[in-house]
Amino acid sequence: MSSSVLVLNGPNLNLLGRRDPEVYGTATLADVEALCVAEGERLGLRVECRQSNHEGVLIDWIHEAFESGAAVVGNFGAYTHTSIAIMDALVVLTAPVVEVHISDIHAREEFRHLSYVGKVADAAVIGKGVDGYAEALREVARLLEG
Repeated sequence: MSSSVLVLNGPNLNLLGRRDPEVYGTATLADVEALCVAEGERLGLRVECRQSNHEGVLIDWIHEAFESGAAVVGNFGAYTHTSIAIMDALVVLTAPVVEVHISDIHAREEFRHLSYVGKVADAAVIGKGVDGYAEALREVARLLEG
């Protein structure tokens, strides 16, 4: 199995650090990406980070992960709660899929409690701030080992 990981961020995550800092903190997407690359290097994983506000683009990247055998760490933003299409794309992956959310989606509005991604992910890291991305990569490494 590949030691490559696509870290996929969905809608509005390009605004990290500026959008709702009381919920999401002040770290930017660039900060998150640097954290992921550094943690990936420490773990021996090749990490590539991408962000899109467009559901179809995210699905295309999941298909790319399928073709290459890459694992996926995904924060699909609001699509987590609405996109059966993203869930259907993730379900075919043979490499690990780890869901990550900066905030605790279960402590927020009721509509955020349902995660279609969580129905097919191998693990989830929720409510740990941006440090949750590093934890998600450690989970991918653990899943790849065992």
